[in-house]
Amino acid sequence: MATSTFTGPIKAGDVLNTTGTTAGTVKNVGFVEMSQQVAIVQSATAAATTICIPANSTIIAIDLFVTTVWSSATTTYTISVGTSATATELVAATNANAIGRLSLSPGTDGTRTALWVNTGTTDDIIYVLSGAPSATPGAGTLVVRYIQAANA
Repeated sequence: MATSTFTGPIKAGDVLNTTGTTAGTVKNVGFVEMSQQVAIVQSATAAATTICIPANSTIIAIDLFVTTVWSSATTTYTISVGTSATATELVAATNANAIGRLSLSPGTDGTRTALWVNTGTTDDIIYVLSGAPSATPGAGTLVVRYIQAANA
């Protein structure tokens, strides 16, 4: 299947400017939601992924589709997600000890929540960090959904 690539934030809608106060006359243009995904494996060392979120974006969701349960050498079955080698800026340690979709969040942390609302003025590479695996490391697909440059 063919794909199309665009270089800037994409907006869609059929009323570009507000000319009244009723539906059909009020601007309805909005940003298109974007997503990136990458296969990951459990590792006790923070790893940069191939996901890079554009500057000034809003993160809508981070999901981990666990296909092999996170194992543990130390009873820690967690995954953290961030924008540096500490890998905790976006999601604190969250259990990944069951197969299926794991919806990750910033929790009730104000600093993390602010980074989801506006990722800042530079592009961000996404990092993941897990507890030390036992013989069989966990595996899955990390999906990050965002609105590109919503805060520019």
